[in-house]
Amino acid sequence: MQLTVSEAARLLQADEKTVRNWIRKKGLPAVKINEQYRLNRVDLLEWATDQGIKLSPEIFAAARDEQITFPSLSQALEAGGIHYGVRGEDTQAVLGNVVALLKLPPQVDPEFLLQILLAREALGTTAIGDGIAIPHVRNPILLHVSSPAITLCFLEKPIDFNALDGKPVDVLFTLISPTAKTHLHLLAKLAYVLRDERFKEALRRRKGPADILAVVAAIEAELGGG
Repeated sequence: MQLTVSEAARLLQADEKTVRNWIRKKGLPAVKINEQYRLNRVDLLEWATDQGIKLSPEIFAAARDEQITFPSLSQALEAGGIHYGVRGEDTQAVLGNVVALLKLPPQVDPEFLLQILLAREALGTTAIGDGIAIPHVRNPILLHVSSPAITLCFLEKPIDFNALDGKPVDVLFTLISPTAKTHLHLLAKLAYVLRDERFKEALRRRKGPADILAVVAAIEAELGGG
């Protein structure tokens, strides 16, 4: 779906002048058609998530309007699993232990996935602040998985992830998915839910899997579903 600047501004919860400025100066992807900017919803999701910009819940409703079926965030978390006390002295060791916990299909080489995740971190940290990181691959199609999964890992001790806020990381969400659209939808929804104080409190207190999934399901229900 091609969005106008006005529609994009509403989803980004900004004014149109700011959106045009982001297009010109901050790399917000857009094309000009008859002297008018048009933006792709998937590109908008990726850019806003990378920039840490809070999206309007309306963008998730837009996905349903386009009749694209996405799994819920709670379903992806349940599929990926929640793990406690994950060990590691540095980024490579932690990510290696996280990969070992992922429910990967037989054709996916864990070492190959680890190298992709490490390469992604070399491009720029996936730490988003407040002790949380979301290591993920930029091209989910490489993995050839049949369904998406988000694995939540609580680390035994915090490690330096080169986070912009300088805080060490002790909570990791690792996302794998079969398509770029599913990948970006879940990544954006995770970023949205991570701004909810109920979810952040559940993470801080390291609540059990059932409690964490219940909090996520409740927030998603307020969004209107998937």
